[in-house]
Amino acid sequence: MSMRSWIHSVTPLGDFNQAAGHLAVSSSPSSLPPLAESISDTSGKEDGPLARALALLFESSPILYSTLVPALASYIQDTPPILSYPALIDAALAVIASWPDAQKAQFIAGHPRIGGVKGLSTLSAQEQAAKATPPEVLARLAHLNALYERKYLGLVYITFVNGRSRAEVKDEMENVLGLEHSVSADEPPLTNVESVEVGGSEWTKELERAVADVGRIAKSRLNALGVGKNAESL
Repeated sequence: MSMRSWIHSVTPLGDFNQAAGHLAVSSSPSSLPPLAESISDTSGKEDGPLARALALLFESSPILYSTLVPALASYIQDTPPILSYPALIDAALAVIASWPDAQKAQFIAGHPRIGGVKGLSTLSAQEQAAKATPPEVLARLAHLNALYERKYLGLVYITFVNGRSRAEVKDEMENVLGLEHSVSADEPPLTNVESVEVGGSEWTKELERAVADVGRIAKSRLNALGVGKNAESL
């Protein structure tokens, strides 16, 4: 898919009030498959050990199944033995680093928007502290997401939450966008935001930052899933 096609395919932000009234979190996270099963899986199947592991660590998405799973399975066969889940995540990031920008943008969009309240995986809900966020902060985050997506066409804001509240992440987003801290649900207007050049240095830097944070999120999920730093015993 070309970058232009990808930009037009990004799902617009929905109505906040409607979303807030339909808070939905998926069932409890499954455990990771044994590492030996994941790294030896060359089936490419969505229910195979490698795909299940990657979906837990990186969030389920079409491009994960169609592109990352088979590419990583092939990559594993041509690299030194992978002895831990952190090393498997690094291998996945190396594969993603070789992709064109449009595919990288599709991949990071597999993560839910910051402040999202509908259809979150259990791990995402835990990371974003969904149950402890005031409505005005959620409304502000919805607007900030829209502002960000207007400035960085084709991108979705991703950050390594790392235990922070959504209110703290709101402040971070405002800093990124050069805005004063606020709980306004509609200021500044979207029309005040100028888009940066898609594929330009600022846009590309933001894309690469987001990919790196997806990797940091994946590694932090190992702890939530009860996996140690090395995880060789798996």
